[in-house]
Amino acid sequence: MKRVLVTGAAGFIGFHFVRGLAGQDCEVVGVDNVNDYYDVSLKRGRLSELSGQANFEFRELDVADREAMADLFAESPGFDVVVHLAAQAGVRFSLAHPERYIDSNLVGFGNILDGCRRGGVGNLIFASSSSVYGANTRMPFSENDTVDHAISLYAATKKANEAMAHSYASLYGLPCTGLRFFTVYGPWGRPDMAYFKFTRAIDNGEPISLYNHGDMYRDFTYVDDVVTAMIRLMDIPATPDPDWSGAHPSPATSYAPYRLFNIGNHKPEPLGHLIELIEQHLGKEAEKHYLPMQAGDVPATYADVEPLQRLVGFTPKTSLAEGMERFLSWYCDYYSSGR
Repeated sequence: MKRVLVTGAAGFIGFHFVRGLAGQDCEVVGVDNVNDYYDVSLKRGRLSELSGQANFEFRELDVADREAMADLFAESPGFDVVVHLAAQAGVRFSLAHPERYIDSNLVGFGNILDGCRRGGVGNLIFASSSSVYGANTRMPFSENDTVDHAISLYAATKKANEAMAHSYASLYGLPCTGLRFFTVYGPWGRPDMAYFKFTRAIDNGEPISLYNHGDMYRDFTYVDDVVTAMIRLMDIPATPDPDWSGAHPSPATSYAPYRLFNIGNHKPEPLGHLIELIEQHLGKEAEKHYLPMQAGDVPATYADVEPLQRLVGFTPKTSLAEGMERFLSWYCDYYSSGR
């Protein structure tokens, strides 16, 4: 039985990932600081859903707390796999609260890396983001593209995480796999994300803001598809790439046990289609306010997922229409209950 640490277990992807491990031969320890970046009751609701799951233990800890994390990694038996999903999320929030990103995304990730090193962890999987592509405009985004032009502090911290992980892979042989998530959505989602905000606003008869005058495309990726790929990666720690060359270095692999993968739907959808699906389900028409592009945002995302497909057979199976139907059904049920 593997002992698995999942950080960010009360978060959206973390919750679904822990739930996906229910049928696996794992003992799971989940940690989260349950901060107030968005509705704490939603995070508590996720944890309540997980509370009866066999072989799952939750601890309310902050990954930026060096002493607490050192104590966690010093426990015996140690962790075989660490899945690090805890982070201060949100591009726009980083414009007003940069300190939250420094503490959680940089200090916190440093604590995770050092805990993995000292604890002899055999496989670290960590969350990066499609935001690292920044000012890149070549589509689809490839892990072999350079990511030197971050346009938000959030993106910069995620790029820094990739560099930090590579240093530990190189210095200490720690196997590190970074996942660049592309607009993950689904039930129990994050209220700060566009699909959730649009749903709430349309449901309440409030206007929605469409940046870049509505000309936006996103590679919406359903959460269950993401979880399937992550579970498969638990059994495939990163290894050195024998074909890697310092003369022509690929950013996606290394001479060290390190690799990066996009994890997206490989099908960018116009924001207008998303809004139509919400309107149809709710039976309400959106009042739309068209605005210029907002600082830190990008007009389109589009993931090349062929490397992940080759390694674990990752093929997204959930269309946007099907995934949004599941989300909207959950949303209506959850909020009609008065929560």
